[in-house]
Amino acid sequence: MSIISVSNLSKTYKLYDSPSARFKEALHPFGKKFHKDFYALNDISFEINHGDVVGIIGKNGAGKSTLLKILTGVLTQSSGSFNVNGKISALLELGGGINPEYTGIENIYFNCSLMGHSKAYIDSILQDIIDFSELGDFIHQPVKTYSSGMGVRLAFSIAVNIDPDILIVDEALSVGDIRFQQKSIRKMHELMKKAQCILFVTHDLGAIQNFCNRVIWLKDGQVFQQGAPAEICRNYQSFMAFEDSGSTTEAHHDQPFNDNSEVSFINTGSLQCYGERGATIEKVYFCDVHDHKKTISFEGNEQCALILQISIGTDIQYPIYGFTMKDSYGNQITGMNTFVYPSPVTHLKNGERIQVKMEFKLPNLKNGTYTISPAIAEGTMENHIQHHWVHDAVVFNVNSKNVVNHIGWYFVLDEVKTSVETIL
Repeated sequence: MSIISVSNLSKTYKLYDSPSARFKEALHPFGKKFHKDFYALNDISFEINHGDVVGIIGKNGAGKSTLLKILTGVLTQSSGSFNVNGKISALLELGGGINPEYTGIENIYFNCSLMGHSKAYIDSILQDIIDFSELGDFIHQPVKTYSSGMGVRLAFSIAVNIDPDILIVDEALSVGDIRFQQKSIRKMHELMKKAQCILFVTHDLGAIQNFCNRVIWLKDGQVFQQGAPAEICRNYQSFMAFEDSGSTTEAHHDQPFNDNSEVSFINTGSLQCYGERGATIEKVYFCDVHDHKKTISFEGNEQCALILQISIGTDIQYPIYGFTMKDSYGNQITGMNTFVYPSPVTHLKNGERIQVKMEFKLPNLKNGTYTISPAIAEGTMENHIQHHWVHDAVVFNVNSKNVVNHIGWYFVLDEVKTSVETIL
């Protein structure tokens, strides 16, 4: 049985050339039309099954947001029908539904009550929402005292923590700072594992392929194509590149190269992590090996170093050090570990503190923000113990005027060297 069924759904708007045309139509004795019909949605049909994660793509004005608003009851269709079997949680307009006069706590109870949840249920998930939002003491303050980003984080935290049957997300993964964005993406993956239905609207095709098992491409209010993400995204990219080459896009202004003169290690104690803690990554530092002050902004192609200070809490045979590099949507760009690029040290003793330096050539990355998550494990690639993995320990930017970097070629790291020394 499908969880969402849409049959011959249409949404029509009347377009008038002037206010007087609307007035003439209202008063005309023979019902003459002075408007043109605009079909935001035009006779679309599809079904979504339980467990599907469906990406909806299309140009601005294709009907994506209109479809979601109809499914959530914000808008009424002009014709056709749809059926939704399950509890919906939707993020259509970030921060929408939040009352600025209420405190964060009051807004949690207010929003969850509107969704039909009992006070007992809201009490049971309250702390999860508070912890996820990372608002601290501000949760007890009126939302009108929040920054716009704080209000958005509150709305997102409510939506993803009520265990909905259907989660609808409309361009809502750019929530808060980069670490909160990555945490939001991990939360989305958790929801996917629970076999809940997710409708995901975005212009980011990498995120579509990262999350979705099916894609619906809307074009001029109609279902143009639907199917596997790789195929549909490839077709859509070709369409946008060649058939719409004359369309305009927003300009992205290059930022100046940031030369930070006061560098220091990043303490990892407050960051999200997991592992057995037989070893703990205490501090992290990322830099250009030729100029250790350039730690925030890069152009691409630099020889870089990731330095980890690690406390050893148990004897470790065959340690593996490594990291993954992700873009702002959580797509893994590249990474390395010392099982592939062997380390000279194969045994660590309880009580040691070591410093691990991994050198590599930064790929020609597309301009944007990236994160690095370092880790220490023990064993082999197939059978290992994860001692400490730190999510998004390093945040850095790529700002380049090189056209190759703007395209964004992703390469496997090369020229990797690792050294280990005892510092205590």
